[in-house]
Amino acid sequence: MSRQQWILCPICGNKTRTMIREDTELRNFPLYCPKCKKETSINAQDMKVTLAEHK
Repeated sequence: MSRQQWILCPICGNKTRTMIREDTELRNFPLYCPKCKKETSINAQDMKVTLAEHK
């Protein structure tokens, strides 16, 4: 069984409505936080979430 976890908002730290699994890879994914109402671009690989760099 693969692990899965909720993605936390990089701004306020609360749970978002998006879940990732061990094999999930995201690049420049627009993550929306329903609590702080902000949208940020993230990258996710190997259960680690980082902010995406804007070019």
